[in-house]
Amino acid sequence: MAVKLDLLTKITPSIASALEANVEYAAGHKNMLQLIELRWIAVIGQVTTIAAAILIFDVNLPLVHMLQVLACLIAFNIASHLRWHERRPVANSELFMALLVDVATLTVQLYLSGGTTNPFAFLYLLQIIISAVLLEAWSTWSIVFVTLLCLALLAIFAQPLALPFDHARGIASLYVQGMLLCFAINAALLVIFITRISGTLRAKAADLADLRQRAAEEDHIVRMGLLASGAAHELGTPLATLSVILGDWKRMPEFRDNPDLREEIAEMQTQLKRCKSIVSGILLSAGSARGESAVRTTIHTFLDGLAEEWEERRQVDVFEYENRIAEDIPVAFDSALKQTIDNLLDNAFEASPDWVRLEASVEDDTLHLVVLDKGPGFAPAMLSQFGKPYQSTKSRPGAGVGLFLVVNVARTLGGGVAARNRDGGGAEVRLTIPLAAIVLSGEGEHV
Repeated sequence: MAVKLDLLTKITPSIASALEANVEYAAGHKNMLQLIELRWIAVIGQVTTIAAAILIFDVNLPLVHMLQVLACLIAFNIASHLRWHERRPVANSELFMALLVDVATLTVQLYLSGGTTNPFAFLYLLQIIISAVLLEAWSTWSIVFVTLLCLALLAIFAQPLALPFDHARGIASLYVQGMLLCFAINAALLVIFITRISGTLRAKAADLADLRQRAAEEDHIVRMGLLASGAAHELGTPLATLSVILGDWKRMPEFRDNPDLREEIAEMQTQLKRCKSIVSGILLSAGSARGESAVRTTIHTFLDGLAEEWEERRQVDVFEYENRIAEDIPVAFDSALKQTIDNLLDNAFEASPDWVRLEASVEDDTLHLVVLDKGPGFAPAMLSQFGKPYQSTKSRPGAGVGLFLVVNVARTLGGGVAARNRDGGGAEVRLTIPLAAIVLSGEGEHV
């Protein structure tokens, strides 16, 4: 047992790290799509600016060369869109290279249109701020160094535009107007895209927090399973001994001739049999006994048998069971799922001993199991923390573990559990499981 727990502590962090990496990659994908969108805006802005400079302000620009650079930027953005339109991992280095392409394109366009005398040289700041938000520290400082180098090279090699030096005209100066326009573009794009990117970062932080919580819960589940399976092994021998002793007692004259004692021994044997069944179920769920724990059956046979067996064990006044599943499809159910449904029914019975209802249906290739009761319902705090370990209104030790296990078993199968208070009083708990997780194909394997 100690070896298994030690191994678990080594494996769980690696799994959590892998899940966190997936979240990082997903956020990187969203940021890459933002860059592609920003690049399309840059293309439209460059076309508009070049056309206005030539047609309205009669500025002499190397139109052919600038359009060639623009065509290369369009081709690169189309290729980026084709590569990244589907969800796939995006690393920091790939975002870094994409921003370098944007910096290089801006540098060439500035070289062809006046270098540092072009007021749109301030667009470098947009690249630096975006890199500071999206990239790791070394990448951001690399972008800063590259943009400074580009500005220095433009100051040395670029030819100024043949424009009059008219700064004294103030707002009427063409350079001042261009600088104001560049500032407005920078500010608008930063507000729009930094807001979006910040939303992506907040969503990533929320996803990471959820993954860490799930990893902690699953670690707790596995530890509980290991401890339970170890306890089940240990309980096997004393239960077998008790079974032999009760059998001997039943044959002894002083017990055999006393009807009351015989009845009590029979009840003890029944409860002992149930204990052995529970122990066997734990071992089956852990894969420690009698081969596979999954049982090949049909959905009607399983659910109808489960409902009948549960009703026999519990002295509920009224138990309503409604199976609305039309097709009796072949499925594989294991003891963990059976115990999950039993836990939901047991909780409903404890809250409402006089009435419990179980509904079964299939909608959109999903199995829906609804358990209803007429009890006091869930407290608001319970609903907000539904499925968290040890969240329960019961005062006994270990209360709340049942619902915690229910939620995690459902989540493992790709489903979920939702709870609410009914309008007429009582509670409703809905367990959903994708049919793909339990349906058998023609060869008896999971689909």
